[in-house]
Amino acid sequence: MFSQWLAWRIQWPSIVIMTIAGLLIGPILGLVNPQEGLGGLYSPIISLAVALILFEGSTSLDIRELKGISKSVFRIVTLGAFLAWIGGSLAAHFIAGLSLEISFIIGGLFVVTGPTVIIPMLRQAKLKPRVSSVLKWEGIIVDPVGPLLALFAYEIIKITSAASFQFIDLLPFFIDFLLAIIVGYVIGILVSLLVSKGLFPEYLKSPIIFCFVLICFAVGEVIMHETGMLAVTIMGLTLARSKKYVHSIGSIGHFMENISVMLTSTVFILLTASLTRETIMETFTWPIILFVIAMLFLVRPLSIWLSTIGTELTLQEKTLVGWIAPRGIVALTVSGYFAEILIEDGYPNASILTSLTLALVFITVCAHGFSIGPIARKLGLANTDSSGVLIVGASSFSIAFAQHLKQMGTSVLIADTSDDRLYQARKLGMATYHGEILSEHSDFEVDMTPYETILAMKGDAAYNALVCQTYIPEFGYNNTFSLPIGASQTQHTELPHSIKSNLLFGEGATFTELNKKVNIGYIMKTIKVESKQTILKEQLKVNGTPLCIKRKNGNLVFVTFKEKLTLDVGDHLVVLGLEE
Repeated sequence: MFSQWLAWRIQWPSIVIMTIAGLLIGPILGLVNPQEGLGGLYSPIISLAVALILFEGSTSLDIRELKGISKSVFRIVTLGAFLAWIGGSLAAHFIAGLSLEISFIIGGLFVVTGPTVIIPMLRQAKLKPRVSSVLKWEGIIVDPVGPLLALFAYEIIKITSAASFQFIDLLPFFIDFLLAIIVGYVIGILVSLLVSKGLFPEYLKSPIIFCFVLICFAVGEVIMHETGMLAVTIMGLTLARSKKYVHSIGSIGHFMENISVMLTSTVFILLTASLTRETIMETFTWPIILFVIAMLFLVRPLSIWLSTIGTELTLQEKTLVGWIAPRGIVALTVSGYFAEILIEDGYPNASILTSLTLALVFITVCAHGFSIGPIARKLGLANTDSSGVLIVGASSFSIAFAQHLKQMGTSVLIADTSDDRLYQARKLGMATYHGEILSEHSDFEVDMTPYETILAMKGDAAYNALVCQTYIPEFGYNNTFSLPIGASQTQHTELPHSIKSNLLFGEGATFTELNKKVNIGYIMKTIKVESKQTILKEQLKVNGTPLCIKRKNGNLVFVTFKEKLTLDVGDHLVVLGLEE
């Protein structure tokens, strides 16, 4: 978790920090060896963690995200994956020097990207919804497909090397494949029905569904090794499509998301800390380096460009998707499994698989993690302004405030259910959203990535509170604010600090009063701070009502019921006052 926090603080890809942390405490400094310490529990812990991460990722998928990109996503996860398999296999054979049999096994595995590496990158890069959805869907759908392609190649090698070879010998593989899909679907439907009928109390919903995921994975693994991931992905997709489940899910989604963040961090460090120094040194050999370069600059771009011919993706979107393909936990865990069984089957050069995978994982994570933001901005596929403000509620005051913020260089979106109230905002050239911001449809109709602060400014205290409560998980507690409606909401002298921090503008600055002032001619003014000072709110009332401060570094700080504001030289204070 320190790695996750440090990555957030220094704005590095979290996967990069976790990889460095794992290598430091493991093979470099020799402080710990998780594989030795955990013994027989090592592989099951990692496998179950990957299952939970995949489940969380698949339940977050919504078919509405595919609006306008469904053809592209379908092509990428089918034809694109096949082309990546063939291309990766040929690169492993002709460049890395692996035998053709091993090449097709490892080539199948390397089609994966996966939610463990893609989703943290998307969260940090703030990509526009279309390209973000393509990468997210590909990562989650293809994640279980890679191991299955590798397993399919292994089964073919075993059967074709036998003296009495017949294609019907592959039938058990396809039967097990279908059984895993059925298991995931049936358990998904079962959980959906149990939840919708209220058979679990709220406090037990998350733990029970957690257990069902583990059961689904275990049953899939019993059917055939590596099909557990497929089963939990199907289970997650089934639940995501079930309206009964979605409407009664409550806080389960947040619980699973938090678990996923913890498990991603833990598993990645466990894997990298368990590597040996010999494995790390082997990654610096020329065949492995050339193989990684071929995967980065030849196999991935070609598979995406060829598979998306005639689809909805633009040239810029194809370029970005064709570059971003980091490998992660699944590639590392499954390559270790195949390395062991291939060495047992008499393929000595299979020992290079772990080094090959480590090189591909580390280089792709670093290269794509550090480049996704700059390249996306260069191609116009990222939101360059991440400090925008989303205002819920169109009124005289909120429109005037939004217009002033826009003039100061801050992107603002005003959302309201009334088209009439939004008319004046549109007339002034403001960005607006006509619809219910609390509706789940707004997630797919409004791109939230440019906005990091939400201000609930409707003339209904209960509605404002509900907006804040709904969007705290997305915007964060410190970036979610509400405008008091009347004096009854602010006249309590013993307001808790937590409420003070989220009520805007101070005592007396209520929805009613602020709109009244704007309607009788009060205007927004910006006061440049010429000298360092600390100003109490009571002192500012002489010149107007303080609203916010734009710091010299561009950050916005909104006035709340906290005791005082600290102003530095170069800051700009926005107040509502009479024209002088």
